[in-house]
Amino acid sequence: MKARHRLSDADALRAEHLRGERGTVRKGWHGRRAVALVYPNSYVVGMGNLGFQAVYGLLNALDDVVCERVFAPDPPAPNPWPAPRSLESGRPLTDFDLLAFSIAFENDYPSVLALLAAAGLPLAAEARTEAHPLVIAGGVACWINPEPLAEVVDAFLIGEAEALLPSFWAAYDAGGTRSERLRRLARDVGGIYVPRFYRPEYRSDGVFTGYRLLADVPQRVARVHLAQLSASPAATHVQTASGPFSADHLVEVSRGCPHGCRFCAAGYVYRPPRFHSLETLSASLDAVPPGTRRIGLVGAAVSDLPDLDALCRRAQARRLSLGFSSFRADGISDALLSSLVHSRVKTATIAPETGSQRLRDAINKHLSEATILSAAERLVRAGIANLKLYFMIGLPGETEADVAAIGALVKRIKERFLAASRPRGRLGTISVSLNPFVPKPFTPLQWAAMASPAQLKEKIRSLHKTLGPVANVRLSAGKARLAISQALLARGDRRIGALLCRRWPHGDPGWAATRDTAAFLGARHPDDAFPWEVIDHGIQRDYLWEEYRRYLLGVLSPPCLPVGCVRCGVCRDRDA
Repeated sequence: MKARHRLSDADALRAEHLRGERGTVRKGWHGRRAVALVYPNSYVVGMGNLGFQAVYGLLNALDDVVCERVFAPDPPAPNPWPAPRSLESGRPLTDFDLLAFSIAFENDYPSVLALLAAAGLPLAAEARTEAHPLVIAGGVACWINPEPLAEVVDAFLIGEAEALLPSFWAAYDAGGTRSERLRRLARDVGGIYVPRFYRPEYRSDGVFTGYRLLADVPQRVARVHLAQLSASPAATHVQTASGPFSADHLVEVSRGCPHGCRFCAAGYVYRPPRFHSLETLSASLDAVPPGTRRIGLVGAAVSDLPDLDALCRRAQARRLSLGFSSFRADGISDALLSSLVHSRVKTATIAPETGSQRLRDAINKHLSEATILSAAERLVRAGIANLKLYFMIGLPGETEADVAAIGALVKRIKERFLAASRPRGRLGTISVSLNPFVPKPFTPLQWAAMASPAQLKEKIRSLHKTLGPVANVRLSAGKARLAISQALLARGDRRIGALLCRRWPHGDPGWAATRDTAAFLGARHPDDAFPWEVIDHGIQRDYLWEEYRRYLLGVLSPPCLPVGCVRCGVCRDRDA
């Protein structure tokens, strides 16, 4: 049995970040299970992630668990990385019973390897012994495709922590060896994927064909989620002293998104969309810590919250400012606009995604150009001086005309922007963000090919040429190399994981650019087996394929409804 340690205030204050935090849990270990909650990115990024904060609070609420946080070094990180230590007590990872990685983005997978290596732990799960911590991982990136880390992580938690953690701990605490615990978790607890019990199989030409089970475990691991959201929404557990959300108390308003955009994995793996009630959210406003003046509302589509207008009015009555993680151009009500002005928002974000109506219909955006232009004009007339516009490039079937349409739409938005700004005597900035499209698992576009780096760079050059000379328009673009890396990690199998393990000490640039990776970036056959389908989100494969056909035809589909819809399969059993 691993030795236990007492966590003292003197230990906790060794961590510089704790000096400005509110809400940090500091309790002795005293025989409790010690969990290091690891975010494979910097402190500022991790503490701005509401899911990470929520899990930290849930774990520390358990009587038999003490949880401390660990982060990757701030960039630019030294090479090699220093040995990671927990924020609360400065202890090394080897002191903990479990290392729980919270992974939101595929491009953080290499940091998982770097943190384990810096801690002196074997990268391969099979090489770790009873003396080593158990390595588990969760977060939406793992739900989408855990396979690139399948030989590194002992167990993945597929689903929402509130629903998973109680049964996980009950099975874990039943005792036994490392192998016995993992077998029990995989066999008896829903939402637990233990890769060592699933052996991938391939054809002679290297095409993945499926998994051979090596134990009495489910053929597919069904995600676990809350049928109804908790009466206490996830909220900021520790108020940070620095970072983009240091002044905000974050509150979750919803999970999932009803719009069914065909490129968005989160819109599918969180189905069906669920919203907190006005009463629950109003109670959250009443319970914010003293001195709080700004509430950040978090959700995939905050403007879809049924009672948003009433919530905005209640926040203003309490003299609270509101920040919004996202809202749609067609969801800007008068109450939302008033709240933005009251909160002194200086920059509003709109995501047209594409310049042409043809591609907006293809991705199922349900957004017209007239609505986009009207939203931009209303925002500026209300006094919000700056706009940020999000676009994708490299979508399947994208033509030169579609790329040119992005520049044309930005110029039309600027015309409205200028007309609305003149009466105020001040002209702000339009920031245009171009992001390469990455085909993601569990979306209709999982069969699509990734555009090549050369194609992406040419599209970016074209738009720089179009928009570069335009005054008050600033254009930034995601790097093609990083997008290719993300695509490989999103669509790869254990062979990509093995390649990553071989390449990560040499740095990220170039590890993806090998002949071994080409098959993972190309178009897929309708009948191809996908390695990520070891996970079951309840979405019927036939439904996704039909949505892909509708993409190719440019045909819209209706939104995902919380009740009464069985089209995709997620709600079929519930509503039957």
